[in-house]
Amino acid sequence: MTSRNYHNHTIWSDGHATAQEMIESARGAGLIELGISDHYALAPGNPRIPWALPPESLGAYVLQIEECAASAKDIVVRLGLEVDYFPETIELTKSRLAGHSFDFLIGSVHFVDDFPVDLDVKLWEKLSQNSRDRVWSGYWQRLRAAAQSGLFDIMGHFDLPKKFKFRPSIDLTDEALAVLDAVAASNMAIEINTSGWDKPAAEAYPSLFYLREANRRKIPVVINSDGHSAGEVARHFDRARQLALDAGYKELVGFERRQRFSYPL
Repeated sequence: MTSRNYHNHTIWSDGHATAQEMIESARGAGLIELGISDHYALAPGNPRIPWALPPESLGAYVLQIEECAASAKDIVVRLGLEVDYFPETIELTKSRLAGHSFDFLIGSVHFVDDFPVDLDVKLWEKLSQNSRDRVWSGYWQRLRAAAQSGLFDIMGHFDLPKKFKFRPSIDLTDEALAVLDAVAASNMAIEINTSGWDKPAAEAYPSLFYLREANRRKIPVVINSDGHSAGEVARHFDRARQLALDAGYKELVGFERRQRFSYPL
């Protein structure tokens, strides 16, 4: 079983368990490292995103996770965030995060303009196919820009718009591969996000095709559960390990103080 998991949410954002409850569950599941990475999102115009950490609570969040790390026994706790990329606020986001000693930052895109990519299947159902294609194209453009921003260590849930099984009707493979080129150029890792197996898409993020393309570009990989409750800290990890092997990977990576290290798969 994979022994590290860096993508987990607590009640600081949209998780259902405290940080301590997540840590205790991870210890019981046999993990040797657990990263806490609650959502952080500075949306344009400063609207409050209800599923994200209140921006004014960042310092308190960091302090609590650092205290958990200092007191944890038989498990290493890493301090992280899942940070939403918005082109209008990326520089402000960088400045807000600069004063903290994170172990890793996950870069994600949940919005294409004002469309929430993974919030509600009904929103996708209301779109025409042409509009769905535009969302997919816009998503790849934003994800590429996120990689090029230089802020992130891990690219989160790579092909997220497939969550509700709505696929583009046009071939956007080149746009997606351009994202992987940007990830490689920025020396980032990519995650196998196991939560996708529990969504309508019934497929991890990313698909095997994109994972093989990531390996061709020598992009390192980490296996994460995107856990939102204590029981999800190690979900589908055996399955993810096999997916990584099928894509040609022989090792995984971990993070400490924004420095990456490798260990055998």
